Order: sequence, then C-alpha cells, then structure tokens
Amino acid sequence: MRFRSIGTIFIFFAVFAVVAAFAQEKPADSLRVTGEMVACAESLIGLQFTPIEIDSMLEYLDDDLEFIDSLRTVAVPNDVPPALDFNPVPAGMKFDFEQRPIVLSPPEKTKRPRRLKDLAWYSVRDLGELVRTRQVTSIELTRLCIDRLKKYGPMLHCVITLTEDLAYRQAQQADSEIAAGHYRGPLHGIPYGAKDLLAVQGYPTTWGTGPYKDQVIDMDAKVIQKLEGAGAVLVAKLSMGELAWGDVWFEDTTRNPWNISKGSSGSSAGSASAVSAGLVPFAIGTETWGSIVSPSTVCGITGLRPTYGRVSRRGAMALSWSMDKIGPLCRTVEDCAIVFDAIRGADGQDRTTVDIPFNYSPEIDLGKIRVGYLKNDFEADTTFKKQNEAALKKLKDLGVELVEIELPRLPINSLQIILLAESAAAFDELTRSGRDDLMTRQVKDAWPNVFRVSRFIPAVEYIQANRVRTLLIQEMARLFEKIDLYVAPSFEGDNLLSNNLTGHPCVVVPTGRTREGDWASITFIGRLYDEGTVLAFAKKYQDATGFGKDHPPRFK
Repeated sequence: MRFRSIGTIFIFFAVFAVVAAFAQEKPADSLRVTGEMVACAESLIGLQFTPIEIDSMLEYLDDDLEFIDSLRTVAVPNDVPPALDFNPVPAGMKFDFEQRPIVLSPPEKTKRPRRLKDLAWYSVRDLGELVRTRQVTSIELTRLCIDRLKKYGPMLHCVITLTEDLAYRQAQQADSEIAAGHYRGPLHGIPYGAKDLLAVQGYPTTWGTGPYKDQVIDMDAKVIQKLEGAGAVLVAKLSMGELAWGDVWFEDTTRNPWNISKGSSGSSAGSASAVSAGLVPFAIGTETWGSIVSPSTVCGITGLRPTYGRVSRRGAMALSWSMDKIGPLCRTVEDCAIVFDAIRGADGQDRTTVDIPFNYSPEIDLGKIRVGYLKNDFEADTTFKKQNEAALKKLKDLGVELVEIELPRLPINSLQIILLAESAAAFDELTRSGRDDLMTRQVKDAWPNVFRVSRFIPAVEYIQANRVRTLLIQEMARLFEKIDLYVAPSFEGDNLLSNNLTGHPCVVVPTGRTREGDWASITFIGRLYDEGTVLAFAKKYQDATGFGKDHPPRFK
C-alpha cells in the first residue's frame, strides 16, 4: 500500500522521497478503481479532472478503498459519537453563571375534581400541587393514564410499549415518599411518556422501525434517570416515525387526536398525540429538524426545543450528533419549564452537554424585551396568514415592540447535507447489511433511499458545510446583539433549519385553528442557553390567548 502523508509540506516531500525509492507501484490491472470510474464519478462532485490527473489518482483511490474496507471491520454502535464535538457558542459569547431559584406561577386548580377523569386535562403544575397536598395520589394518576392509554392508544397508534409494571412500582414509591414528608418537587408522582428512542432497561427500544423492533438496550437513558430522580412515573414508550422521520412506524401511522384520519406529524409523533389526547400530562420528544415543532403544531400543544447541549442524549438513538436535541411536549409553556428544569444539565458521558443556569420566572416586563420578527416570512406564509396576523396583533396589544429582522443570507437549505451525512453514518451498518429493506417506508423520500444517496456526499463538502455553519453561528450572534428573542411562523422559509443548525432554543405554541380545523402555531426563538426568557415570554402570549385549553372532543 502506498504511503499517504498528512504532515507539513516539508515532511511530506522528505518522507515521500524515501518511500518512492522502495515502494513498488501496483500493476494497473490489479487496481479496483479505473479511469473510467473516476470520469463517471466526477459529475457527482461537480469537478472535472484531466486524463493525466485521473491517472495519478488511481493508486491512491485504490488505497482509500482498502482503508474503507479495514474500517468496516470495526463494529461501531449507534451510541458512539465521532471525535468531533459541535459547539454552538460563537466567539466571545459570555454567560450568566448565577443560578437563581426557579419561580412558578400559582396553580390554577387546587382542589380535587369531583370526577377523577377530569384530571386527564390538568396541567403538570396543577397535578403536582394536588399530589403535593395529597388530595390525589400518584397511583390514582398512574391508573388513569394507563387506562386511557389502553383505551385510546390503539385508536391513535401512539403507544409502542406500556411500562405498566414499572409505572406502578414508581407510583407506589412516590406515594410512600410523599406520605413520609419527602417531596421531590413538582414532577413527583406525575406520569409521563417517552419517545421510543430513549432506552429503558428491561423494555424494548424500537426506534420505531422493523429492523430494531426487538432491540433491548440494557440501560436507562440519562433523561429517564433524571426524571426518575425527580419522582416522575414512566407509563409508556410512545411511537415515533421510523428512525426519527415522520409519523409512520413499523405497525401504523400515529394519528392526530383532532382528526384521526390524519397523521400527527413527526417524528415525536406519539409524544404529541398522547399529550393532546389527555393520555399523559407530558412527554419527552426529540428534534433534529422540526420533530418537536411539527407534531406540537399539528396536535395543538406546546413544545420546547432546548439549546443544543442542554440535555444529555446518553441512551438516546443518534441521528445527527451535531443537531439532535431532547425536549418536553406539554399542554402549557410553564409545564415545559418544569420538565426542562428536571432534565437539563451536564453529563460526563455526553461531552456536548453543559452546566449553565436556567433562570425562569413568569414575571417579566414585555415592554423591556427586545423582540424581532421575520416580516418577510410572515408575509409569505399564506397557509396560516390569519392566525399569524392575529398573533402579531396580540403581541402588540401586550405592549411588545416588534422589530423587523432578517436571517443571515447564506445557503441555509444546502446545509442539510450535514444532517444527511451524519445520519447515513449513524446507520451505516443498516445500509450495508441490506436490513434497511425491513423498514416500512420504502419510497424515494424515506430513510433507506436517503441513507444510500447520502453516502455520495464528499467528506470535503461536509466539512465545508460546517465551515459555512460557523459563519451562520457568528452572524446569528450579531443578530442577537440587537434583540433578546424573535418570533417566526413555524414552517416558513429557512428559519426552522437555521436555528436547528445553530442550536438556539425554541418554544412552539398554538395560535388557533384554520377553517379546515387544523391547528396553527408560532415559534419564539431565544438566545443560546436563555430558555428562561423565551419561556416566560411565550407564557405571556399563551396566557393572553387561551389557546391550548381546548381538547379534542373524541377523547373527553
């Protein structure tokens, strides 16, 4: 095999001279790569080489194939990240390192309802108060959720695995601790569901797809551990689009509780559907490019996509190591704040995580918050034009001064090759083994085909895309020097991809329903690690509109 140097130019020539004296060139007829192959491949990378240049490349390309063959002998599990950690922090950014006490709003409902089934629609904040004051037990809440999951789960196709035995053990423990005066906080005794890409010891973790439907990972994901530490009760592993795309999984399509003839969108499909239908008070989802924002919108609930690195991904399926984020889907903004406070924090096993304070209080002065808005995107979004205009008017009525802004003018959509390349690497073995044929969706616009196509993204262009991403991060930092947060239509333009690439936090809240009965939403995007401000701001809007208090009639 010929020597390949990656040192300085001087070392290269010195060593090359020695190697050239001893190395025997490969006979042309022994090469696996031919000039005709290279000539055909040129068009895939947008370059053109001369015949002499191509001839000089052949032995080295053959070496590359041997390198690849050798690397493929190593079995690399999905949870092993590349030795390249993405950092969303722009140069020169400073942080508030003082952690102040979390301030919550007073609970709205402080008395046990006459009908226990009405608790299905209570917020986490209200349920927590009823459990704390021992008016309602965790066992009662857990039984209510499991009964509703059994009754409505098959209709919505939102449950992959009920964790019934575990749930009752955790609920009994919660009740015993609270009775003994050991109260852990607002999630103590509260049931929840988790997207089925989070490992739970003793239960399948299917990642929503046939090739992994019998997979059992012998650990609890860090998020599951943290919620157990907060006293929460896991009642179900909820459906997700196959390998975190869409709402189709290996048995069916997860349904929208407002219209069960439609899907719930994805990929946190079951998490959104179960919260919307009153099957669980909150659920955990993930987002790489819209997987919290989209199902939250479709199902008329509230979601938080935290800053990249805020929540450990240990024990979670990896799709894109530099873009995956874990966050809560809830009925209210403040519920998102409560859950986020429990799951955030550094984890030595996920090196991307950071330990930066989360300072939340609902009492903020909207007149002092500098708020930008994407005027061009609002004008272009004709699907939800009526709801968007009403949302902007409501913000102005609340005393918010909106400043027109524009996102950096860079080829944002082209940066999706970062996600495509990383996802193809995450499921390299699935593609090479041919087991991708076991996946349910086999159309062009689905993972099996996309993984194959993504293998043709050159490594150089993946790195170049990440360099453009650095420019995007720096330009977004300059934008946030003028504003504290900005508001945007949820799906118009490049905003959703842009702030998933930069790692900024986002809160999505409902803004009403269209004439056809579909939910619309709006997103508030905050500064890096400033979930406290963007959540408090979104709560002011949500409280002023009342959206999110409606429930799908079929499930009442």
